[in-house]
Amino acid sequence: MIPGKETVVGKNEPQKEKYGSFALFDVEHFLRKLLKYWYWFVLMLSIGYVVSWFYGKYYAQNIYSSNLSLSISSNASSYFTPNQSINFIWGQGGNQDGVYLKKMLLSRSHNEFLVKELNLFVNYQTKGAIKSTYLDKDDSPVFLEIDKKHLQQVDYPITLIPKGNNSFEVSLPDEGQSTNLYSYDLEGFQNVEPYKKPANKIIKVNEWYTSPNLRFKLVSNPVSPPIKLQNIIINLSTVNNTVNGIVSTIGVDFDKEINTIMIISKSGYSLNGTVSFLNKSVAELQKKRFIDKNTIDKNTQEYLKGSLADIRKKLDSSAAYLNYLKVSEELYDITNRDEKSLQKIKDLETKKADILSKMNSLSAIRNTVDSQNFDKMISPSAAGFDDGLFTASVSELKALYLKKRELSSIYTPNSEPIREINRLISEAKTNSSGSLRNVYTVYTTELNKIDQQIREASSDLTSFPEKQRKYLDAERGYNMIEATYNSLLARQNESQMRLATNQSDISVIDPAKNLGQGPIGPNVKGTKMAIVGVFFALPFTLILLGSLFDSKIRNIKELISATRIPLLGVIGNNNADNMLTVLDSPKSSVSEAFRGIRANVRFLSGEDETSKVILITSSVGGEGKTYISINLASVLGLSDKKTILLGMDLRKPKIFGDFNIDNKLGISNHLTGEATIDQIINKTKIPNLDVATSGPIPPNPSELLMSDKNVRFIEELKKMYDFIIIDSPPVGLVADSYELMKHSDANLYVVRHEYTEKYMLKMITEKYHNNEIKHLGLVYNDYVSKQGYGYGYGYGYGYGYGYGYFDEDKNYKEPLLIKIRNKVRAIFNR
Repeated sequence: MIPGKETVVGKNEPQKEKYGSFALFDVEHFLRKLLKYWYWFVLMLSIGYVVSWFYGKYYAQNIYSSNLSLSISSNASSYFTPNQSINFIWGQGGNQDGVYLKKMLLSRSHNEFLVKELNLFVNYQTKGAIKSTYLDKDDSPVFLEIDKKHLQQVDYPITLIPKGNNSFEVSLPDEGQSTNLYSYDLEGFQNVEPYKKPANKIIKVNEWYTSPNLRFKLVSNPVSPPIKLQNIIINLSTVNNTVNGIVSTIGVDFDKEINTIMIISKSGYSLNGTVSFLNKSVAELQKKRFIDKNTIDKNTQEYLKGSLADIRKKLDSSAAYLNYLKVSEELYDITNRDEKSLQKIKDLETKKADILSKMNSLSAIRNTVDSQNFDKMISPSAAGFDDGLFTASVSELKALYLKKRELSSIYTPNSEPIREINRLISEAKTNSSGSLRNVYTVYTTELNKIDQQIREASSDLTSFPEKQRKYLDAERGYNMIEATYNSLLARQNESQMRLATNQSDISVIDPAKNLGQGPIGPNVKGTKMAIVGVFFALPFTLILLGSLFDSKIRNIKELISATRIPLLGVIGNNNADNMLTVLDSPKSSVSEAFRGIRANVRFLSGEDETSKVILITSSVGGEGKTYISINLASVLGLSDKKTILLGMDLRKPKIFGDFNIDNKLGISNHLTGEATIDQIINKTKIPNLDVATSGPIPPNPSELLMSDKNVRFIEELKKMYDFIIIDSPPVGLVADSYELMKHSDANLYVVRHEYTEKYMLKMITEKYHNNEIKHLGLVYNDYVSKQGYGYGYGYGYGYGYGYGYFDEDKNYKEPLLIKIRNKVRAIFNR
């Protein structure tokens, strides 16, 4: 039975909707292409490996990191008791000193000082044949020291080439000279007149090099570097860019178990550079922290001393008045006193006195910030709070105001640097005033609450006589002033103790060290794998995209499944120069395939003795319908069947050329009455095969083919021949073939491998399943197998199998995959 023939029976409506629909993606074809182009994967894998190797060796710039851990001693308990702490009132905890230190470590003022102190705006590199490598300052045989009074060009490579005897050749780029130069003294750019490129010059160590855009000298490295460099490339950066770059590489974290332990990290291209920066940064912070603490504690002591003197006068005056009442009014003792209520009032007024005292200190701190008189700043502990954010913002304000005074001597008030520094000052003032406002709000709330409690407790005192109430009021006033005095006195003692025992509250636990730490980045291994993966995926992606957008017929199984039209045979690739394959190579596999088609044609219309009219068509030109027509007719003629081949593709005649027949007279002449049947029939070298060519191209080919005379012409030929083979026009371009199919006994539709578009089969498939066309079968043409024998459907294919049976097998080369498969089978079959 012909494959696909049985599917015609039992058609129903739901099935019809699926006919002619091909899969969007042909997995089998995709996998075959992957195997076919395996060498591309090997090539891309090799290229990817080479590229990744070059990346890891010559382009990847390692990034290193070092760490420093320190401990922050908390002095909050010595400043004030816990119930006096504003953090206690707020219900907050946390490491406020740590927050302050983190702010300081990441502040611009602190890092700007380090940049200038360590000359971090000078960057060192060296360049080999391919790769540039960042150097630590200590890896260079010389250091570059600039003249900060001279304008310098930044981001401009200065190449130093050692010449021996402590001399170096200074080489500058041929292009890139700028007239916008940077002043390290003023930290701003200035324009200069255009100038020529400075010539290369050899200078010795400690000798100044001067040009319009540079002025520097070289200083010897006291430690001889372990590696001799062929060149040193130095780039200068602005202070601002250097600070921003450094801050972005600093990390500050707190220990999860002990929040007073701080871990500071610094990343960079040089491990030694990160180590020296961290140690220097913390050392400067310790020094500054100690100086600031001493200054603030001295200011606090002076403030408390003055406050105590003032409150002492009030206390003496209150005591004198209380004694006066006792003597003059003889109020030595008051009977029926409610001692419990009086004690409660006394405790409340003691708290109130303490809060009022702290609010006075808070006002003093606010006045200091507003007046910018930071040298007179007192400790926040005098106001009963300890806020690291406030301390950090005040320190930042102090640095910003100093910076503004420097810039004001250079820039106008409306210049960009002044506007920027004003913005930073405004931001810091907002942070500091916000912290003070929050503290003041808490104190006010607490004070209102105490006043309410005092009023409630004092309600019972209204029953006393006026004299006694007067005495009680004086006594309460004295007690409140005394409580304030005692509170200030206690804070003064604490301040004196801190000043006497002051030391840095920052202790380094583990300093930063160069322990040969490996790089933390980049992820060279991951990047190399990604590079190899990208190269390996490139052919895969291209093949995948090609398969997704490929709409050509490439799969016989899919063709049969989608169309459900019987497949009569598969014809292999024709390598000959003409179409007469059956005649020229009768023992070839292609000839055998045509014999198989001849045998299968009978299934389309049934076995009988009447003449067979076989029409051959396709979707478009170039699919091989004429080739199929010629060779099928040849096979029938050689099988002792009287056969005629009709070239009815009147628009594009072809048959005459292969048979060396004159096309002056043909079917078009007969249909127009210009020639008889005998005049247009031509003999061939096959006795039982005749050919009628199409003849000259007529102006109305469709009308001629659909005319009654053409029908009579075919009927006449049926009387004369056993088989009539009609080479008809493509149905995808014209409708002529559909009309001719009404008079044919079998219709062969040619599909060319990797040429016919899938969508072209939709119309013929629908007509077949709608019973508009009968006796239809497919012929798959130009198929080239890469799989060898065993892929068949039970009928002949037009390609050799490699077993010496066909003519082509003498040149047959078994595919590599088939060789491997056969060897594996041979091993397991032993």
